[in-house]
Amino acid sequence: MDAERFLAEFGHIANAPGGIQQLREMVYQLAITGALTPQHGIDGDARQLLADITTLRNRLIREKAYKRLPKLESAALDIPSFIELPTSWCWTRLLDIGEISPRNDAPDEAAASFIPMRGFSETHMGALVPETAKWGSIKKGFPHFRNGDVVIAKITPCFENGKAAVIAGLEHSIGAGTTELHVFRPIHAGILPGYIYLFLRSPYFAVEGEKNMTGTAGQRRLPTEYFATRALPLPSSAEQSRIVAKVDELMALCDWLEAQQQARRKLQNNLRQSILQAVTSANSPHELQTSWARLAENFGRLFHVPEDVAGLREVIYQLAVTGRLVVQDSAEGDAKGLLAEISSTRQKLIAEKKYKRALKLESEPLLPPEIGLPSTWQWSRLLDLGEINPRNNAEADLTATFLPMRGVSERHNAPLRGEPRLWGEINKGYTHISNGDVILAKITPCFENGKAAVIRDLNNGLGSGSTEFHVFRSIHPGVLPSFVYLFLKSPLFRFHGEINMVGTAGQKRLPTGYFALHAMPLPTTMEQVRIVIRVNELMTLCDSLESKLLTGKNLAEHLARTAVSSITGIANEQEEEPMKAPQTDLIAPLRLGVSPAVNDQASLATILARNNGEMNAKDLWQRFGGEIDAFYAQLKTEVAHGWILEPTVAEVHENQSNTVSA
Repeated sequence: MDAERFLAEFGHIANAPGGIQQLREMVYQLAITGALTPQHGIDGDARQLLADITTLRNRLIREKAYKRLPKLESAALDIPSFIELPTSWCWTRLLDIGEISPRNDAPDEAAASFIPMRGFSETHMGALVPETAKWGSIKKGFPHFRNGDVVIAKITPCFENGKAAVIAGLEHSIGAGTTELHVFRPIHAGILPGYIYLFLRSPYFAVEGEKNMTGTAGQRRLPTEYFATRALPLPSSAEQSRIVAKVDELMALCDWLEAQQQARRKLQNNLRQSILQAVTSANSPHELQTSWARLAENFGRLFHVPEDVAGLREVIYQLAVTGRLVVQDSAEGDAKGLLAEISSTRQKLIAEKKYKRALKLESEPLLPPEIGLPSTWQWSRLLDLGEINPRNNAEADLTATFLPMRGVSERHNAPLRGEPRLWGEINKGYTHISNGDVILAKITPCFENGKAAVIRDLNNGLGSGSTEFHVFRSIHPGVLPSFVYLFLKSPLFRFHGEINMVGTAGQKRLPTGYFALHAMPLPTTMEQVRIVIRVNELMTLCDSLESKLLTGKNLAEHLARTAVSSITGIANEQEEEPMKAPQTDLIAPLRLGVSPAVNDQASLATILARNNGEMNAKDLWQRFGGEIDAFYAQLKTEVAHGWILEPTVAEVHENQSNTVSA
C-alpha cells in the first residue's frame, strides 16, 4: 500500500457519510492482502505452514478425528486475478486448514452455552451474549462450536451486516447457537482464529458472498460451498499475529473517530434545534429578527444532510400559522368579521339540512394555547369553519377518483396519485372527498410523517379514499384550504396530536375530537393568501437546499467508495436492479370469519362484510388504502382474532412478468 496515497484519501473517506464504515472495510481488506503490515524474512513462508497443516489433516483423517466434506474437497482452488499476494504468502481454503461445521462430544448433563443470533455482534470483535444450557438440550438441530472456533451468520441481513465472531470466553468451553451460522474450527495452532475472522469480515469475502447467496428474498443464505472453498490468503503465523494486533489498533481508532463525529453531530443538532426554537418562540419582531439573523449567520454550520431541512420546514409552518411570516395590513380588516360570516353561513346550511353536524363535539369549549397572535387574528376550530368528515351524493355510474393512503405524499404540496373508479364502487365504506377538501392521515406512522393534502383534480370533483383520513371541507370562500393545510402540517397542531393519539402500538390513531376541536389561528382571507404564497416560496428554497445537500452527500459517498476501491482493488458498489414484483400471488380468497364488534379495530373485516364476506387480497388491500406493510400487519391481527379466516397459502400462481416498469 502507498502510505502517501492512503493519507491523502483518509480525510475524504473518514468525513464522508458512512465513511468510518468504509475505513473499517478497507482495513479488513488491506489486512488479508498483505498491505497492512510489513513482511519479515524471519517469519518464514506460509507454504511450510500449509504443508504442516496438510500433514496434520491427513493424520486426523486416518484417525477418524476429522469431519470431511468429500463433495467439496475435489473443487479447484479459484484464485482471484486482481489480488497479488506477498511472496511469503500462499492461497488456501478454510476447507483445507480446518473443519467446517464441526461437532462437539460431551455428556448430555454437561453445562454448555447457547448463543442465539441476537447474541452475536456486528461490531468488530463485539462481545458474545451466551445463555447457559445443558448440552443435551441443545446438541441436536443446532451448529456446534467451542472456544477458538470462528462463526459467521449465513442468512440475510445478518450476513450483510457483518455478524461474525471468534468464540471465546464460554464458561464451559463448548456451545451451540442459531441454525443460521457457518462454523470453522482450526486444526493447527498456526491458524489464528482472529485472522480468519478478518478474512470473513473483509469485502473480498463479503461482496462475492452476497452475489453467491441463494434462496428467496428475506431468506437468502450463504452456501456452505462458498464458505468452505473461497480462496483464502494465508500469511505466516507470526504475520497473522501482527495483522490481528494492527487491525485491533486501527479499529479502536475508527471507534474513536466515530465517537468524535457523533459528538460533533450532536452539538450541531443541538445548535440547530436551539436556534430554530428561538425563531419559533420569538415574542416580538425584534426577537424574531435577532434569532433569524443568528440562523442566517450559522446556516452553513447547521445544515449538513437532507434530513436537517425538516426542522427548517417546521419553523416555516409554525411562523406561518402564528402570524410572524408576513406583515399584517390593517387595511385588510379583522378576522372577527370573517368568523361572523362563516357562522352565518353555517347556520343557514344547518337550516337547509345541507351541513353534516358533529353534535357531540359542538358543546366543547374553545381552548386556545398560550400563544400570542396578531391583533387582527382570531382563534377558531375546524369544526366552526366547515364540515368534518363530510359525505358526497352522486350517481353511481359517475366516474370518480379513489385515493389510497399511498397516493398521498409527505412532501409539501406534492401531487396526489389517485385511481379512476365508478362512484358506485367506492362510495361505501370509505372516506368521502371533493375538490377543495383538506385531508390528514390519522394513523401511525402516516400522521407522524406528515401525510396531508389539499384535494385537487378529482374526476368530476368527486372521490373517496382510505378510511384512515380525516377530512375538512370549508363552507366559506374566506377560509383557504391551503391555509388549513399549513395549520395541519405545523408543530402547533402536530405536537399535541402525537400525544393525543389513541390505540395500540402500530395502530394508534388521531381522534376526530382532536382534529375538529384543536384551536386554529385564523387571519383575514387576504393575509391567508399572502401567507400561502410566502410558504410556497420558502418551501421551494427548502427543496433546493435539500437537493444540494443530497447531491453533496451522494458525491462524498461516491468519492469515498472510489478511494477505497482504488486502494483495495475491491469495488463494493452494486448496480441497482429493476424492482421485482412478487413471483407468486395469493389467489385464495380472503373470507370473513367471526363478525367483529362495533368497537373492534377490524377495518379489513368491515370491508369484507360490505362485499359479501369475500374478496381477493389485492382488492382488499386497495380498498384498505394503506401502505402494504400496514395492510399485512392489520391482516395478521384480524386473522389472529378470527375476524378473517386463515387464507389458504398453498393456492398461488406464477406471475408472467417480474419487472415493474418505471
